[in-house]
Amino acid sequence: MANTELPKATYRYDPYRNYKFRVTCDGKYVAGVSKVSALSRSTQVISHCAGGDQTTPRRMPGQSKYQPIILEPGVTHDAVFEQWGNKVWDYHSFTFDDQQGGTGNQDVSQKNFRKDIILEVYNEAGQKVIAYNIYRCWPSEFTALAEMDVNGNGVAIQMLKLENEGWERDTTIEEPYGWHGAFGHKLG
Repeated sequence: MANTELPKATYRYDPYRNYKFRVTCDGKYVAGVSKVSALSRSTQVISHCAGGDQTTPRRMPGQSKYQPIILEPGVTHDAVFEQWGNKVWDYHSFTFDDQQGGTGNQDVSQKNFRKDIILEVYNEAGQKVIAYNIYRCWPSEFTALAEMDVNGNGVAIQMLKLENEGWERDTTIEEPYGWHGAFGHKLG
């Protein structure tokens, strides 16, 4: 007698959607993040020729560079990005010689201006399926309030450009049980 039962799906067939994500900074979710640029890395290629064979260049990896990450949150009362940007440069800490009691341009304290953040991706059921730890980020560019338009109907957006020193996937997160794959079979 032939086995007529459909085989169990052992993996997810469809890719995850790109609109279900959260950003965590200082252990808290950041409100209103509507867009995150790609996590991207490039490695320089170093070419060299061997002494005995100068006709065929050899290639080897050089330094790797992590591209800045751009976050676009909607403007809310959550001032976490603005406060973070102010750690790199704060107008109130900047004095001029012509101000009474001014001591010249002072360097702004950059203590604790680097932060690790986490980018989490969720499936359609709202279960966390992927997370990336992004290391030693600091804001190199901040737009507090995008252009306003009385004739528009969009959301007020901020922009934060984060330099970083690398990222890696959190390998402790597994595909959640109970998610149904092809033909409605339970995975796992």
